[in-house]
Amino acid sequence: MTTPSTDSTPPRARLGTWPTPLEPAPRLARALGLGPDDLWVKRDDLTGLGGGGNKVRKLEWTCGAALAEGATTLVTTGAPQSNHARLTAAAGARLGLRVVLVLAGQPGASASGNLALDGLFGAGVVWAGDGGERLASRAQEVAEELRGRGEVPALIPFGGSSALGARGYVECARELDDQAPDLATVVVALGSGGTMAGLVAHLGGSRVLGVHVGAVAEPARTVSELTSELSGKPCAPEELRVRLDQVGKGYGTLTEPVMSALTLAARTEGIVLDPIYTGRAMAGLVAAVEEGDIAPGQRTVFLHTGGLPGLFGHPATLARAGAGLLGG
Repeated sequence: MTTPSTDSTPPRARLGTWPTPLEPAPRLARALGLGPDDLWVKRDDLTGLGGGGNKVRKLEWTCGAALAEGATTLVTTGAPQSNHARLTAAAGARLGLRVVLVLAGQPGASASGNLALDGLFGAGVVWAGDGGERLASRAQEVAEELRGRGEVPALIPFGGSSALGARGYVECARELDDQAPDLATVVVALGSGGTMAGLVAHLGGSRVLGVHVGAVAEPARTVSELTSELSGKPCAPEELRVRLDQVGKGYGTLTEPVMSALTLAARTEGIVLDPIYTGRAMAGLVAAVEEGDIAPGQRTVFLHTGGLPGLFGHPATLARAGAGLLGG
């Protein structure tokens, strides 16, 4: 189903199930040193389409625009375990559109995690080789090749993050207004920037804490530019709350604070996080409480942006998670 546009609202493809739940996390809160009613989890891992995740909110808007333009094929970019790529593939299947994913790197021996779901949803994959700067130009080349074959391609931005896609997180912020009107801080993984930008556009910079995961070179500037375009008002990078301390050796690496955060969330609340996005966001939340940036007595929401399939495409995390079971 597609909602037609009005003079002020772009067309929107209905892909998810809204609103997502807001659930208490009292055992995790106590473990962090917060009060039992202080910490809640916004379950955007339960958005419905393709295994769930935050990209569904963005894809409702970017796919709505693609359909309005008569697209027959969606083309997007990402890392091999990209959640955005997986959900673009699922959206294409739902909407009857072909999908081509332009992914960084080379084909490997294993197609686990998100890659397995990309194939299950019927997406084609083009490998762009090493070097992230090649992704955008290769996607443009793929789009031109498709046009030459009579297709009508629509380029969906990296991570779904554009001012248009970020509208999905303005909607999420409005849900939080209803569910947690006393919200002090929402903690979110800062990847390509659109999720945080949408939240900031509605909630303001002081109530959103973004935890950089290493996906973009200048995270605060990326979010400020998207927020400014979305809201029509200037948003300077220094107005934002951004943590840069959880990246470790790089985007795809597992750090000890992240492994600890994954384990803590799983063993206190039965919530599964991934090692790249939500695990880093939780590690950032732990650090923020330790430093007093998030204090007891304040309503804090952890935005669970999904990513479970990516856990199964990350061998180092799987090995650590299963180590306690070895030997029966």
